[in-house]
Amino acid sequence: MNCLPAMATREFTSVIIIFFLTSTFFSCQFHRSFAQNWIKAGYWYAGSDFPIPDINSALFTHLLCGFATVNSTTYDLSFTSNFQESFSIFKDTVKLKNPSIVTLLSIWNGLAQTYQSMIGKPANSSALSSMLLNSSYRKAFIESSIRTARLYGFQGIDLFWLWPNSTDLSSMGVLLDEWRAAIVSEPRNSTMSQLILTIGVRYSPSLQIVSYPIESMNRNLDWAHVVAYDYYIPAADNFTGNHAALYSLSRTIASDSGIREWLSKGFPANKLLLGLPYHGYAWTLVKPGNYSVGAPASGPAGTRDGSMGYRSIKSFIQDYGYGARLVYNSTYVVNYFFVGSVWINYDDVETIMAKISYAKGKGLGGYNVYQVINDDNWALSLAAQGEPSRGKKRGILLKVLLPVAAFIMLSACIIYYYHSRARKPKVKNLMEIMVLADRSATQELSLMAAGNLDSNAPRLQVFSFAMMKAATNNFSTANKLGEGGFGPVYKGALPGGQEIAVKRLSESSTQGLEEFKNEVSLTARLQHVNLVRPLGFCTEDEEKMLVYEFMPNRSLDHYLFDPMRRLALNWEMRVHIIEGVTQGLLYLQEYSNYTIIHRDLKASNILLDEEMNPKISDFGMARLFRKDIYEEANTSRIIGTYGYVPPEYLREGIYSMKYDVYSFGVLLLQIISSKSNRRYYGPNEDLNLLEYAYNLWKEGQGNEFVDPSLDDSSSPCKLIRCMQIALLCVQEKPDDRPTMVELSSMLKNEIIDIATPEMPAFSGKDKENMEAGSTSAQAVYTSFNDPQISQLQPR
Repeated sequence: MNCLPAMATREFTSVIIIFFLTSTFFSCQFHRSFAQNWIKAGYWYAGSDFPIPDINSALFTHLLCGFATVNSTTYDLSFTSNFQESFSIFKDTVKLKNPSIVTLLSIWNGLAQTYQSMIGKPANSSALSSMLLNSSYRKAFIESSIRTARLYGFQGIDLFWLWPNSTDLSSMGVLLDEWRAAIVSEPRNSTMSQLILTIGVRYSPSLQIVSYPIESMNRNLDWAHVVAYDYYIPAADNFTGNHAALYSLSRTIASDSGIREWLSKGFPANKLLLGLPYHGYAWTLVKPGNYSVGAPASGPAGTRDGSMGYRSIKSFIQDYGYGARLVYNSTYVVNYFFVGSVWINYDDVETIMAKISYAKGKGLGGYNVYQVINDDNWALSLAAQGEPSRGKKRGILLKVLLPVAAFIMLSACIIYYYHSRARKPKVKNLMEIMVLADRSATQELSLMAAGNLDSNAPRLQVFSFAMMKAATNNFSTANKLGEGGFGPVYKGALPGGQEIAVKRLSESSTQGLEEFKNEVSLTARLQHVNLVRPLGFCTEDEEKMLVYEFMPNRSLDHYLFDPMRRLALNWEMRVHIIEGVTQGLLYLQEYSNYTIIHRDLKASNILLDEEMNPKISDFGMARLFRKDIYEEANTSRIIGTYGYVPPEYLREGIYSMKYDVYSFGVLLLQIISSKSNRRYYGPNEDLNLLEYAYNLWKEGQGNEFVDPSLDDSSSPCKLIRCMQIALLCVQEKPDDRPTMVELSSMLKNEIIDIATPEMPAFSGKDKENMEAGSTSAQAVYTSFNDPQISQLQPR
């Protein structure tokens, strides 16, 4: 009876040893030969609030710290006062995770000039332009750049000058010759290597009357990175365009044609790096539904210039949920997302992988990311990993040996599969799936186990993969309801006819095991009329799926932000939704056995059943605490939907019950106004939703904020009162915000006095750094904007 498992164990051990030796051989022979030659570089912008310690420097070989500017009088390098500390600690901080990382000091020609040039408007001559024309100015600039790089411990210097004019290009060769000569002759001790010298260049070497100085660049530069993005932007183009397409079917701009021109002009492929944009652009369509490239557009969507970091885009997509489309176009090598009148072009995982493959195929020297802070859980940087294999001999060896290695792996998997089936019991209940999924439980899950969390939990059905496949018609696109951070959501039907919604964890999901456990464990226990009811889960064949009751009326955002569908929600119906959400939050915070913080309350997570009853959904980011020990908690992992996240969480990672109160306040403002927090408002269109509401309320003009189609004359719940309550919820300090119990009383009892709200969080009008262009003050104007990114930053 036990012979087969024993034999399987011995065979499995043998193949693992063989495979290990084979893998070691491959690693020694191939990896060592080219790993260090493939450059994986990326920019970090010192003006961002993205902490330097949070940079995953292990994913890069080089990191560039930007940006130093040039003094227009002395031509020395200079920093703004709040940047200087970032430059001083950058090198030592990033080396903690990757001791071999190479750091470069990056110089540019200034934000104003760069932005004006990007949108096609005349820009003032920069200090760099003046410097090029005078030998003494060039000398001062070169000496200052070397001195500053050494002072802060950088191992190289980068010039990120994206928009040089024809005169600049004609003089650039002289600068590079003098710069390299100064670097070579620089007095230094034996422990200091020669400084690296790099520059960023436009996608084509011949964009001006005078071309880039190819010969001088080849002599003097360690590499040049092609800025292969920002070809079309909504602030300058009144039509949709691929801002970073690799290929083109027409005469539109594409990276491949520029790369080919650089190579044909004689610039070495191994000195050319492909620029990867971790950002995209959003257009507002003139005709909603016309999602073709080149469709007429009326300008930017979402932000002032339409620019959006990848993290922002993923949050935006998750925010929409049902009804939105994601598209990868392999012809252009681009990604699209569109819904209603919004059209977004960006690079996702598929595009990054295709571009890396292209760069390797062309023999390029690597890639350069702009900017690393825009990545979402490092999904794009992880997609860009993998080493190039060069040379015919190595290719032949790989073709011969890889199938052998694959056969060994397949054999090992088959033996292991039958061996594990012989002794592994099937998962039968909730606690088993959680234990088998991950035995290193988090603090919250430990609390669950200590409180015997599963003892009274209702039984969830364990569905087979075959049943889920049949229910969703093999996960067909016709059954797809939308996609969030967890993965796609499909409509399905069980054999008895019951309609279901199936959330399937995707391989590229920004969420994962922890969120899955939260969904399973928390929703199984939370039984309330205003919470979405789970039916079961599936974990067969490495799948992770959650099965819920189907909500036929989709999500609240489907109605609120649509110019026609919002009319279906009169004030009485909205009051019903507000009351339902309030009761759901009261249950989570006060009436359940544990204190539960949702941490992702927003319109797209309020689902509506056939009678338009609201149900809070998506507990993947929720946190659970025992009543007797909970006060507040802290995390270093900042997650959530920007625009619904309170300031104390973004700044310090602190979350409490006042987190959900803040999110509820934003949601309440949206319900009474039908306005999205993805836009600017006010006479100058420079106010976020919270500022706009507060200013109108303070001036006694709150009626201008509310949806004009709403009539509260027959309802005891008044619009302006709700507006004041919402503003109390979004105040800067958590202690100033009411509790959910207080909120419920204020909403139900119109005679209870309401306090006067202070200026809302993130307004920044009274902050000194607002005038200085603080990124943190501007970054959270919209729900999908990263807290680390100023909208005025160049992308």
